[in-house]
Amino acid sequence: MAIHPEHELHTRRRGRNLGLGLVLGAFVALIFGLSVVKISHLREGKLPSAEAKQ
Repeated sequence: MAIHPEHELHTRRRGRNLGLGLVLGAFVALIFGLSVVKISHLREGKLPSAEAKQ
């Protein structure tokens, strides 16, 4: 059996999938970071509405 080189379409598709994966990973990291910050404020007894009134 001969080894065939990968088609150009597959190479472009792999690049797009990698880019999309990086963007989704950054989005998940952002949401996780915001959740950690919000939970840490709640554990300290601070509510976002209480900070705005002061």
